[in-house]
Amino acid sequence: MKTVLKLEEAMMLLFGLFIFMQLDLQWWWFLILILVPDIGMVGYLFGNKLGATIYNIFHHKGIGILLYLIGASFLDMPILKLCGIIIFSHSALDRMLGYGLKYEKGFKFTHLGEIGNN
Repeated sequence: MKTVLKLEEAMMLLFGLFIFMQLDLQWWWFLILILVPDIGMVGYLFGNKLGATIYNIFHHKGIGILLYLIGASFLDMPILKLCGIIIFSHSALDRMLGYGLKYEKGFKFTHLGEIGNN
């Protein structure tokens, strides 16, 4: 089952790249921007609770999809579409590698299990 879930996340990452390619940007921007959501780790400087909250906002696929839809449908804002694609794609990449949404207990405690014990 673990392999199937990783393959599912890989397909979501590829889908994110496909949607990105529909934007009027060079492909290499995807490679540069894909790690930007990790800025959410800065929240851990202020404790586990705030760190987990901020990290999870920057790594939630639903937020990525919502930003994309608002940017594409309601406001016609390419920057929102881009932010949504990057959050969605980054989250798929993280989950494919075993990094999930964080619990308040600490950075290594995720909804996919404890980091390092997989």
